Amino acid sequence: MIEKTALNSGWTLSCNDTARPGLPAAIPAAVPGCVHLDLLANRLIPDPYIDVNEITNDWIGKTDWTYRCSFEAMPDDARVQELVFEGLDTVAVISLNGEEIGRTFNMHRTYRFDVSGLLKSGANELTVIFRSAYAYGAEMEKHYGYRPNNYPGPGNLMRKMACNFGWDWGPTLVTAGLWKPVRLESWDRARLAETRVSATLAGGDGLVKVHARLARYGDKTALRLVAAIGGVTTTVAIGPGEDEVAFELVLPSPQLWWPHHLGAQPLYPMALRLIDDASDDVLDGFERELGFRSLRLDTSADEHGSAFTFVINDVPLFICGANWIPDDCFPPRVTAERYAARIEEAKAANIHMLRVWGGGIFETDEFYEACDRAGMLVWQDFLFACAAYPEEEPLRSEVEAEVRDNVVRLMPHASLVLWNGNNENIWGFDEWGWRPIIKAGESWGLGYYLDLLPKLSAELDPDRPYYPGSPYSGSMEIEPNADAHGCKHIWDVWNDVGYEVYRNYIPRFCSEFGWQAPAAWATIEESVHDAPLTPQSNGVFHHQKATQGNDKLIGGLSGHLPEPKTMDDWHFATQLNQARAIRFGVEHMRSHRNICKGAVVWQFNDCWPVTSWAALDSAGRRKPLWYALKAAYDPRLLTIQPRAGGLAAVAVNERTLFWRAKISGKRLTLDGTVLAEFEFWRLLCDRFEAKEFPLPEDIVTPGLPKNEVIVVEMLDRRAFHYFVEDIKLALPAPRLTVDVVGIDGGYEVKVTAQNFLKELCLMADRLDPNAVVDTMLVTLLPEESHVFAVKTAKVISVNDIVIGTVLRSANDLVAGR
Repeated sequence: MIEKTALNSGWTLSCNDTARPGLPAAIPAAVPGCVHLDLLANRLIPDPYIDVNEITNDWIGKTDWTYRCSFEAMPDDARVQELVFEGLDTVAVISLNGEEIGRTFNMHRTYRFDVSGLLKSGANELTVIFRSAYAYGAEMEKHYGYRPNNYPGPGNLMRKMACNFGWDWGPTLVTAGLWKPVRLESWDRARLAETRVSATLAGGDGLVKVHARLARYGDKTALRLVAAIGGVTTTVAIGPGEDEVAFELVLPSPQLWWPHHLGAQPLYPMALRLIDDASDDVLDGFERELGFRSLRLDTSADEHGSAFTFVINDVPLFICGANWIPDDCFPPRVTAERYAARIEEAKAANIHMLRVWGGGIFETDEFYEACDRAGMLVWQDFLFACAAYPEEEPLRSEVEAEVRDNVVRLMPHASLVLWNGNNENIWGFDEWGWRPIIKAGESWGLGYYLDLLPKLSAELDPDRPYYPGSPYSGSMEIEPNADAHGCKHIWDVWNDVGYEVYRNYIPRFCSEFGWQAPAAWATIEESVHDAPLTPQSNGVFHHQKATQGNDKLIGGLSGHLPEPKTMDDWHFATQLNQARAIRFGVEHMRSHRNICKGAVVWQFNDCWPVTSWAALDSAGRRKPLWYALKAAYDPRLLTIQPRAGGLAAVAVNERTLFWRAKISGKRLTLDGTVLAEFEFWRLLCDRFEAKEFPLPEDIVTPGLPKNEVIVVEMLDRRAFHYFVEDIKLALPAPRLTVDVVGIDGGYEVKVTAQNFLKELCLMADRLDPNAVVDTMLVTLLPEESHVFAVKTAKVISVNDIVIGTVLRSANDLVAGR
């Protein structure tokens, strides 16, 4: 069997700029890790996430660095000995015992170097020198010529996490280091050099396809490969002259793997063993957990244009999704436990797809394993984003090698349902003014998206769909961000116009749209120490990376909420507006389920404490948007939408059973006086259907618009419609009573409304930075109550539930203005 020796300890780091003052000659280093984390752990730099410390760390990415370690080994002429680097960030020279063994130029690949003849008995010295990505990028710009890039730095000229160089939600922290594990492998006779495994369905049976390529050493011997899954075992002979084998296993009637809102996620352990026929020695192995499901992406033409519909186990889905960015600027900090916690937060918000965005990384195995277990679908971008990319060498070969590495690594995962060519690059070329900048005959990436990537996907992973880009219309003859074709991004909303404009679009699939808001209050206080805190104070402003972002936050309130005068009100109003905007957009798209088959909001998570589009901030705290997504993505949604001639209640059902219930509604004044009402005994909304119910004329016709509201109910679902925006709505100053009762793990906070309360929120982190509340954005009619469940270890009382800080509502933003 292969002997594997981890080489993740005993490393030191040194700065190659000897003129840099104050740095020790040898700094203890962690592997996996990066330069920033090592300097931070040794208290040699201030935390770049705090205040404006980011800018004091710019020098790190402009400097060369050396990692060193010593390890014990024993030469053995009968075995191959290889150093395996799972991830090197990015431009590196590796030497063993003073002799160079390799150079690397790609953060997204695994590298393997044969060191059989270089190892010596006892201590061996391993050195990895990382060159500044900026210096390498400058060389590459001279080599390729300029290519347009929407963001700073040379991320499009090398294979490195592009958002390292800064994004409109991320800092500029250009990393270097051994960001994944390192090991020494020793083997003889043969090993599995590449193992491609996919699991699909063939009728009612599970079909496992295996394609294995071997590396051999010494005399080629007869081998066998034994595969086992679910009680089915297959043995395949491999002759002495063979280095490659392909075969299939059939598992009778496996349980199906489903996205979490539809069913269970049974996973079947599969094991491969490579065995020497003569000795019965096990030489190598491969293990994965497989889920069985069918998959296709329907892009066929129809009466609305052309579809973009994910079909899982023959069920056309409406996708309730969110975009996923690297969860930390320093990826080695993201543990398996953190991945699992984030994915569980997404699942709890009724999200069932995460799109791994192309300006980041192929996530580690633990991310996809957690998605498999959670029933979380994964849309995976190839790593091209918001820039033009050269297709010449050496970049082209690096792209091909990285794609082969990662497709093979990730293809066994049931959760992975799409390879996507790029993020916004075809759109950028078509509409962002790139055409006159890119000289005639110069490459910009199209050959990757329409040729290289689809060919590699078809060769390596033919059972999973590939799509050239997001957005993309399915044809270069149609503008890439068309409503009627393919997948669309909606960014005039937020950047230029109010969120009400979402209703101007009925896309076939919306793979990006979003609205900004600051992080949770506790997260801001932990990361910014301005006195006083204001939206424009240095630290708060520095943690807003979007161009004119704060202006857009205020502009987005226009016509909806009054402009806030205090930091507390600015924080809550902008968070509330973010939640409203996205809920508004999602409910609109879901109400048109017959045309639109997906909403993937930008974005779910954050990589550092920042004002951004995220629902979960970098500390893992839920913003009001998280609760809005939970409501808007509820598998059974009731919403009120404009339709020809008036308003309709729309029931949307993503459950596996039909939804049949009484639907009732009323138009009433804000003090609770009923002005008109209706009741319909049975509204039937079948599974995977949006069913419209036109509201009666006396319900939709207000007498005094600023003082009236429509409320529609269907079982335990409730929807509201207001005739005017809050700035014109006669919301009263909040009057309520609060009771606090201790429960296991925290408290129940019961709020009883004495008047109409709109979108009541309990800001749990204002009580305790570690507290979590179960619900937010609750609207109460007079005399109604709601119980908030708060998880906290802190002792709290009624006096802590302060209106205007802990307990917020639209009322206290609007009343009296």
